[in-house]
Parts: sequence; structure tokens; C-alpha cells
Amino acid sequence: MAIITLTTDFGLKDHFVGVLKGSIYSELPDITIVDISHEISPFNIQECAYILQNSYHNFPKGTIHIVGVDSEATLENKHIAVLVDGHYFISANTGVIGLITSEMKPEKVVELNIPDPVHRSFPVMSVFIQVACHIARGGTLEIVGKPFSDLKNLREFSPRVSEDGKKIVGSVIYIDNYGNVVTNIRKNLMDAYRKGMDFELHARNRKINKIHSTYSDIIDYNLEKSKRKGDGDLLALFNSSGYLELAIYKSNLNTVGGASTLLGLYYRDTIIIDFSPST
Repeated sequence: MAIITLTTDFGLKDHFVGVLKGSIYSELPDITIVDISHEISPFNIQECAYILQNSYHNFPKGTIHIVGVDSEATLENKHIAVLVDGHYFISANTGVIGLITSEMKPEKVVELNIPDPVHRSFPVMSVFIQVACHIARGGTLEIVGKPFSDLKNLREFSPRVSEDGKKIVGSVIYIDNYGNVVTNIRKNLMDAYRKGMDFELHARNRKINKIHSTYSDIIDYNLEKSKRKGDGDLLALFNSSGYLELAIYKSNLNTVGGASTLLGLYYRDTIIIDFSPST
């Protein structure tokens, strides 16, 4: 039996997540449902894409991913189903799938033609679940939709490189549970332009000129404990997903704070990497 995942901005206070699961189990009692996240910031497409991009490939091929973020259909955001990298994604055409597939070509993309006569304000339940259950039973995308070639790509979320290649201007795309700041600057992009040059990373009024391999890499064990950097110190690294991240070592949002609160960095704020640093 297939796996269906749920990624939404519904939260857990209301009944919506329970309704989704109950509807799926009513159709497929033996299905496996996995919650990826229900705490996506409301209507935050980039955050949703980041979470999905870094989780879907850990599931078996054939897994069906329901995306319940900004899911209402409009003239510009049609309901779509996409087969890419062996996985099915059901979403509105908000750009979230385009962000996930930015480096891969989808195998199939269809505009859904499932009627939604009753729950127009809750399409995740009345449309997406019908499609997910159809796929889980072995059904094809051609039955529930027609070919679609206008998959939305949100270029505004891509970092910019200066004409001379000496500066990368990125932005914050995600704040994690520790308050770590994740940017849209990936390791392969920085490596392509750095070419062994020194650099300065500018984040608000802070400058960083070293990128660590791990969080604990900030600690120089050759120094006496009193002279080491450690808890509460700022560091930069490329996280497990290859994105540039700013972190406070062993941060705690409930006490000392995290990189986001201590630096005053939030979603879409600017991060700059300068390959011609001042001396």
C-alpha cells in the first residue's frame, strides 16, 4: 500500500488535520499517512518548498505528497498533480512544486479536473484527497487531469550574483526550531564563484569570514577552555541540505535566543557574500 504525506499550514489546534486523515482512512483503511509538517507559516510557499525538498526523497518511490499551503484554486493557481523523481505531488500551482523541481524535469504534470461542488473553501479535503486516493489505488494522472505545461517558477526566491561575480545577494528562506537562519545560497553556488578567494558574509551589522563544517567545529580544542568560542557564539555553515545557515552554537530560543532573534533576521531579509572584502 502506498504512503500519503501531509504538509500544511493548518496547525494542530483546529480540526482540519484530523478531517484530512479521517477522510483518507475512510477511503483506504490500510493506508500509511505521514505528517511532514503542519506548522508551515501561513501561505509561506518558500518555507513549504524547503521542508518538502529536504524530506520527500527519504520516502519510497511512489509516495504521494499532499501540499496544503495556499491551496485554493484561482485563475492563476490551478490545481495540479506532478510526478517527479518517482514521487507524486498534489498542490495548487503556487510555485511550491516549481521550487522543488528547480533542478529536475517533471515526468508528468496535469491540471486536475476533479469537480469541487461542496467544499470549495477546503480543496485539500475535497479535491487533493480524492486524487491521492486514486493514485494510491493504482490510478493514473491522465484519468484525473489534463496535460499542463505552465508550472509556475518563482525566480524571486533565487539568489542574485553581481555582474562581476564578486557578490552574491541571497535572502532568508527559513527559520528552524532552534532559531537558525537558513538562506537560499547553496554550497555549489558559492563554490562556483569563490574560486579560493577570501570573503565576507554580511548579516545585518555582523561580518563572518569563515564557514564551518559542523556546529561544534566552532570550538578550537587546542585552546584553553576560557579562550575558546562555544555556547552562544555565532557561526555559519552549509547545513545537511547544502544551504548556507547562520546559527548560534547551542542556542535556545527560550533563554539566550537564536540567530534569528539575536541578529534580527527574518523571512526574506538579505544576506550578502562579498568576495572582495575590505581590508
